[in-house]
Amino acid sequence: MKEKTAAALWKRLEQICMSKTLTSKLHMKQRIYAHRLEEGASVHEHLTVFKEILSNLEAMEVQYDKEDQGLILLYSLPPSYSTFRDTILYSRESLTVDEVYDSLTSSDKMKHLVVKPDSQGEGLIVRGRQDRNADDDRGRTQERNHRGKSKVDRSLQIEEKQPENSGEADVVEDYSDGELLVASVNDSKVSEEWILDSGCTFHMSPNRDWFTTYETVSEGVVLMGNNASCKITGVGTIKVKMFDGVVRTLSDVRHVPELKRNLISLSTLDSKGYRYTAESGVLKISKGSLVVMKGQRKIAKLYVLQVSTVTGDATVASSSLSDDDITKLWHMRLGHMSENGMTELSKRGLLDGQGICKLNFCEHCVFGKQKRVRFTRGIHNTKEMLEYIHSDLWGPSRVPSRGGANYMLTFIDDFSRKVRAFFLKQKSDVFSAFKSWKIMIEKQTGKQIKYLCTDNALELCSDEFNRLCKSEGIMRQLTVRHTPQQNGVAERMNRTIMEKVRCMLSNANLPKSFWAEAASTARFLINRSPSIAIEKNTPQEVWSGNPANYSDLKIFRCPAYAHVDNGKLEPRSIKCIFLGYKAGVKGYKLWCPENRKVVISRDVVFDETAMIPNLSLKDSSNKENQKQVEHQINTETRREIKPPKKYAEADLVSYALNVAEDIDANQEPSNYSEAVSCEDSEKWMFAMQEEMESLHKNRTWDLVKLPKGEKAVRCKWVFKKKEGTPGVEEPRYKARLVAKSYSQIPRVDFTDVFSPVVKHSSIRALLGIVAMHDLELEQLDVKTAFLHGELEEDIYMQQPEGFIVSEKEDYVCLLRKSLYGLKQSPRQWYKRFDSFMASHDFKRSSLDSCVYFKKNSNCSFVYLLLYVDDMLIAAKDK
Repeated sequence: MKEKTAAALWKRLEQICMSKTLTSKLHMKQRIYAHRLEEGASVHEHLTVFKEILSNLEAMEVQYDKEDQGLILLYSLPPSYSTFRDTILYSRESLTVDEVYDSLTSSDKMKHLVVKPDSQGEGLIVRGRQDRNADDDRGRTQERNHRGKSKVDRSLQIEEKQPENSGEADVVEDYSDGELLVASVNDSKVSEEWILDSGCTFHMSPNRDWFTTYETVSEGVVLMGNNASCKITGVGTIKVKMFDGVVRTLSDVRHVPELKRNLISLSTLDSKGYRYTAESGVLKISKGSLVVMKGQRKIAKLYVLQVSTVTGDATVASSSLSDDDITKLWHMRLGHMSENGMTELSKRGLLDGQGICKLNFCEHCVFGKQKRVRFTRGIHNTKEMLEYIHSDLWGPSRVPSRGGANYMLTFIDDFSRKVRAFFLKQKSDVFSAFKSWKIMIEKQTGKQIKYLCTDNALELCSDEFNRLCKSEGIMRQLTVRHTPQQNGVAERMNRTIMEKVRCMLSNANLPKSFWAEAASTARFLINRSPSIAIEKNTPQEVWSGNPANYSDLKIFRCPAYAHVDNGKLEPRSIKCIFLGYKAGVKGYKLWCPENRKVVISRDVVFDETAMIPNLSLKDSSNKENQKQVEHQINTETRREIKPPKKYAEADLVSYALNVAEDIDANQEPSNYSEAVSCEDSEKWMFAMQEEMESLHKNRTWDLVKLPKGEKAVRCKWVFKKKEGTPGVEEPRYKARLVAKSYSQIPRVDFTDVFSPVVKHSSIRALLGIVAMHDLELEQLDVKTAFLHGELEEDIYMQQPEGFIVSEKEDYVCLLRKSLYGLKQSPRQWYKRFDSFMASHDFKRSSLDSCVYFKKNSNCSFVYLLLYVDDMLIAAKDK
């Protein structure tokens, strides 16, 4: 180099090594704004890099004042420094980067200090070791191969460092900066109480037997204030039964055998959205408006949690359920069976060994089973199966089933009381159903039907029915007219089935069209329910000689996940709802709302707990159903967001099914052919004629020959049935002719399509003006509003189906008005309306294009708001 002085040499080096171009300056600014301190990273290294970037910016002649530098540094800190940042910002009159440096450095040093308690040596300190081999992308700690653990979970692996002769534990470099635990212990015997401690960072317990899930750790130490040490031997979950009887799970609990107290960390609960307040010696912990824990203040001003610890196998969900919940669960599984029936099954050990307590009030049973005083039953001394058969036909149902059935035909064997049900579309199917059932049942049992008891219904007393009974030697026993009590067994059986149907549909919140599926499931369960008529045995047991299997019973309509194999990358299950048991098939009958069809599958996972809305258990795993049922106090870092109950998953499925039911019930035609061929064809034709008269009256089009090179837009009929009020207003049938706008060509058939509507804020403002000045308010709409808009383009449309002019079949409609369906129709209607308002001395607001006002001679105002074709008008007088 040729430079002679140090200053010249320095300038030359700057030119070579430090470019001052705009690109370099912007790059360096981007670096300082993007520079962030990661959680657990070194503060010293963060400050070093920050100072280096500032130095480079100064060399590039980019200047920040001290206050801006300090502000940039504060907002480069992670969320855990929010309290520190707020303290700096709101406790000082001025801010400089040097003050932030000093405060941040001092705070970082304090975090590495071992805190010693000031009395009795009863404090203890725990520091976690950060795993250097953690793989954030795969959620696995390579060193221990723990799958699925979050970063926080990995940070809980404790570094075991035993104190040396001096009694002081070494603080190693791997210690995390942010994990400090201070708790209280004493030298008394191990207590079963849980202490609520505001100084703890994590929950701890010395009781190994309390853990329902447990993971042994070989690293970890607790240092007490008197330099004694306690070893952490494991991490797991513990179940506790709260003051309100709800069992909840404490997760990430440290097992410290040498502790004398069980500690619950208030700071952990606070960080996860729980809040605690103390008043009159009671500390309440709540989430939202729900109080989940209560602590009572005792000696030494300690708050003791009002709980009892639940011990036992963590994988059995029912071990965490109360007796009432167990009884309610089996009550719904068994199709709302009576308490006596469930008690009988429980005595025989058929309900997985679960005891049945007194059944609480069930509203669904009241809705489904409330009845009048029963009649005295007759007794038949039958000695074998098929000796005496009772039969009755139920129906018609007001709502057809999903399969189109309107009737239910039942056959009851008097000896075993086993029932078989057939679902028929019409009464004429009764004979064929009886004939097929008779052949099947006699082949299975090797016995023959001797007596058949029915009422005098025509379908049960037809000529072909009587001929078959006579040829087969079946004696008929018919009831006296208007005396259904003489066929009491069949009548009561149908009543029992439909009671269960109403209970299950009410509990499941399903449409009534699922009555046949519910009835089939009810019949299946009745055959497995104790009956007084057969000395509290079950029909299935008497019929087959073997006890029924109850382990496969599930709650009707509970969410079910059927296994599918659609491809290597596709989901392995499809979500359905449980509808019952398929006869002759070892599988479950499921309904898939997505495909709207019945699925039969044996590889199914059920979630029965979704059917118990007040059950707060979401964490225990049920071996039988492979599902979550315990409500866990979550100690993960992410915030738990729970949807409102009214948007619960079970409710959403029911809502979708009900909507589908309503759509099916409306049965509105989707095209012209359906409209003219359905039952209401005359009413739909009248509606279409009214629409055509309105179109002709408004001179919507002219019939012309289609010019060469032009294409005609297609059109279609849209039908809508508006239900009236029974006894007051008849249903209204409306038909509308709309153009199929998808065939319009941009910049040929239309240009601008935007059309404004009134803002919500304008509506609120008008309502305020009305209330303030006591104005009159009216609402109105414009009939066939779009037909008032004038088209600016030449658009040709095919003639409407069903209204093609004779001898002009090859003609098309040259549209003059903006027909419904055209892309520009809303805009043309607005332009016509706007010009009309201007011609009547109304002024348009400059802030809202759909707000019009006019000042009258008496200095009062008239206001008009437009929303497509609906209007709000306010004035002093009507």
